[in-house]
Amino acid sequence: MKKLLLISNSTMAGEDYLGWPRTYIADFLNKYGVRKVTFVPYAGVSLSSEDLEASYDVYAERVAGVFGELGFEVESVHRTGDPVKMIQNAEAIAVGGGNTFHLVAELHSTGLMNAIGEVCEKGTPYMGWSAGSNVACPTLMTTNDMPIIQPESFRCMHLIPFQINPHYLDASPEGHGGETRQQRIEEFLIINREMKVAGLREASLLWVEGEKMTLEGSRNLRLFEHGKEPVEYPPGSDLGFLL
Repeated sequence: MKKLLLISNSTMAGEDYLGWPRTYIADFLNKYGVRKVTFVPYAGVSLSSEDLEASYDVYAERVAGVFGELGFEVESVHRTGDPVKMIQNAEAIAVGGGNTFHLVAELHSTGLMNAIGEVCEKGTPYMGWSAGSNVACPTLMTTNDMPIIQPESFRCMHLIPFQINPHYLDASPEGHGGETRQQRIEEFLIINREMKVAGLREASLLWVEGEKMTLEGSRNLRLFEHGKEPVEYPPGSDLGFLL
């Protein structure tokens, strides 16, 4: 049975890092008896000006600080010579946000895209925020990020059969003349007509347990399908039909 916590964003303005979802994170991990979380930091490209390894160190320490306050230990895949084995032995997996293209490139090059997908299909608890939620989808194609690197493939874990657009915004910032988020999602759906896209607003998440999926948090989800008007679902909605 799949166990997923797919979080739109890590931080709200004026809050501590991973402030708003902390209760959900603790409840999720405690429900499944997890004490140690295996963290994937590859989306964290710019947390240090030194190099990527330093950025990963900063990211892992930041996440470990938060999870430690909640009573959980964190190990990071970038600190082992065999990240696939670490994933195969993980009690639970957390994939942090940042740049989705870099995350996907590293997941493919390290073999972790398949490894994480395989263990999570068998029931290892998985949580991700922002880019970490994107990679639970069939592809990365509804990310908001700049393609700073070319991955081997846009293919992701396909732990869910629909796409997520995290940080979904209803309108463009004042003075912005480009496409709205809705227009960009509609472009995607013109080319990928069989797919559904969940506009996951900030301060919201999807909790998946087997064939059940619930919207949690404080904001509605907007669901997009080709040729249909978007539909709004309030917190607490049963969205298992998307699975």
